[in-house]
Formats: sequence, structure tokens, C-alpha cells
Amino acid sequence: MTGGPEPDEVRCMLMRGGTSKGAYFLADDLPTQPGVRDDLLLRGMGSPDPRQIDGLGGAHPLTSKVAVVSASADPEVDVDYLFLQVGVGTGEVSGRQNCGNLLAGVGPFAVERGLVAPADGETSVRIRMLNTGELATATFPTPGGRVDYTGSAEISGVPGTAAPVTIAFLPGRSPVLPTGKIRDTLAGTSVTCVDNGMPTVLIAASSLKITGYEDPKDLEKDAALADRLREIRLEAGPLMGLGEVEGTTVPKLSLLAPPAHGGTVMTRTFIPVRCHTSIGVLAAASVAAGLRIEGCVGQDMAELPAAGERLRIEHPTGFLDIEAGVDAAGSAPVARRTAVVRTARKIFDGTVYPRPAETAAPRS
Repeated sequence: MTGGPEPDEVRCMLMRGGTSKGAYFLADDLPTQPGVRDDLLLRGMGSPDPRQIDGLGGAHPLTSKVAVVSASADPEVDVDYLFLQVGVGTGEVSGRQNCGNLLAGVGPFAVERGLVAPADGETSVRIRMLNTGELATATFPTPGGRVDYTGSAEISGVPGTAAPVTIAFLPGRSPVLPTGKIRDTLAGTSVTCVDNGMPTVLIAASSLKITGYEDPKDLEKDAALADRLREIRLEAGPLMGLGEVEGTTVPKLSLLAPPAHGGTVMTRTFIPVRCHTSIGVLAAASVAAGLRIEGCVGQDMAELPAAGERLRIEHPTGFLDIEAGVDAAGSAPVARRTAVVRTARKIFDGTVYPRPAETAAPRS
């Protein structure tokens, strides 16, 4: 959208992508100025309000997300995808991280909006994640040239089945170990800082005096744990090249414990204050890459499969299978192929009517 008056209605598609839900927009349908755009999105999602009662948001970070998609000018890429995390109880919009869950819906959305011509049978869409510049290819069924959301693929944390969306990530440009070390000591705790698409700090749950099998709601009520995690995050930010991270959504913190259900490792991941009821795709990719590096935190408790096989990352509502290869032969580990199967579903396609700008947001 070019300059001019801010719209009072915007074309929008609500989609579930992986274990998240978000509003998908064409970039051309939104204001071009970031500040004006973000204000519109806050009002459209119903923020700031812990219930998001006056908008599309679902009162949780996992359901207060936005994908902005546009045709790419790069001949090697089909579409550009900007992820925006919309604050729930706060008036903040952050683009400092990717979202691998909403990524699962970007390819189908691009076909639905005519940005990519579908093939008869299966379509692959090359996607650039504008938040970091990293690349991925999403492949999904398009029988008869139409997106088919039905299928037999299951992912933990989502009821029922849907069509598989296979996402393959190209190796990123960021170092897998952003601090240059396999282990660091932050706030008196031994950790491994990893970035395989999502800056993530790996921490042994036992080092924080918890088991790692607790219910996420119970962990969120633990004030002492929250204080400790905050200290670790604040120290990790500058070391990982993220700068000051107070009030930001990265890095994620993933607490690790031995697997309980035959997988590779059990996780409890903070995003960054709320405990994820599952685990994000890119956080899982970082956990998996870290576990492939000799000496990293968590490797001693993990049940690692053979090289080339998928790692099963356990989380509070099930598991996520992910392929993550790391070449550790050189002076610094280098990420190789990372791939995962997710699902997505179109929930509605229509128009969102944001709360008028002059109307004050509710306080509770």
C-alpha cells in the first residue's frame, strides 16, 4: 500500500501454521511505514489487552502472530515473508525473530493469493525470511492446481490430521555457535548458545533445580525460575550478537531433560517468558543442531539417533521430528540440511476491521 489514509478494513487470511495461529496479509494491503503498519496490526489483533477481546488475537503469544507476504524481486526466490510478533498485553510489535510455524502457511497463502502459480499435484515455494535473510523451500499438495489442506499428517499439539508441508531450510549465514564456544557460563549456569534459524540457549533443567517434565503453567508460576531465566537471557543477548534483549522475544531458552517417551530429548522452551506448550520449529532446529555438536549442554542426557536420521524433540504436548545436520570437521561447526514436516490450514479468508485509532484500548 502506498501513502495515503490508513485503511479501516484490510484483507486478511487467518491460518494455523504448525502449532501457532496467525493473521496473513499481503504486504501491498498494509501501510508501508512500519510504525503505521504496526499500529494497525495492534488494533487488528486487539492489543494491548491480555484477552485481546477486541481483535483477532487469541490471548497468547502463539496466537498473536502476523505473516506479511509479498512477491520477491529476487529471481532465486518466489516470495518474501516478514514475521511479526504482536504483543498481547503490551503495545509492541517485534520483527527480531523468524517463526517456523507460521512459515508452514506461507506457501499455501502465496498460492491462494496468486503470488505463485501452482503445479498440478505438488507445489514448491521458495521463501526468503526477511527477519534474518534466511531461505527455505515449502512443498505441499496442490491436486488440480488447488491447495489441499486435507491429509493424514499428524503433528503434536494440533488435533486431527492435515496435508503435510515439508520445509527444507538452506544453511544459514549465522554461526551455529554465535559465541564461538561450545559452552558458556551465564548467571552461574553452564549453557550452550545455538543459532540454527532461531537464537536459542540450551540449559540442563536440573541445573535450575527443576526436572524438565513440569507442566508449563507450573513453570510460569515459579518466580525464582523466572528471575534466573531472565538473568541468563540478559547475559546471553550481547554474547550472541543480539545486543540488549530486555523486552525482546529472543533468545529463546530451552530447558533440557532426558527423553521420557523414546525420543531424543525432553524440552521446556520459554518464548521468552511464557513456557511454550510445544516447541517452535526453528527453536527445535537449534536444539537439534546443538545436540549434534560434541560436548554441548544436553548431549550427555540425549538419546541421539545415527547421523542423517531425524531427531525426535519431545515437548509438553508430544514431539517434533526434525532432521538437522552439522559439519563439525572444521574450526567451527557449520549447519547443513535442516528439514521438518509441518501442517497448515486455512481458517478464514476475509476482511479484518481494526479497532479505530482514536478508541482507547481496554485495560483488562
